[in-house]
Amino acid sequence: MANQKVLHYPRLDTVMMVEKTLKKMDIHPTKMQLWKALPKSMQYQTFLVILEYLEESGKIMILKDGKIIWTHNPKLMANTVSAKNS
Repeated sequence: MANQKVLHYPRLDTVMMVEKTLKKMDIHPTKMQLWKALPKSMQYQTFLVILEYLEESGKIMILKDGKIIWTHNPKLMANTVSAKNS
């Protein structure tokens, strides 16, 4: 993505739509499965920018087989921090 020109940067509501859809899914989808499951259409390039952001921010992992896993868990992080401080 870094060496390609981005045509459309995603808006916050679009990023949140992708997050919400991914969290609701019963499977670990591939990029194409997630893209097709979105309630609103968007350009695939914009979708890839969102996935790159989510991966860099630690909210998702994309496995070698292409499956996307939601990893962001604020409750677990809060419990871990409070356990360290105890």
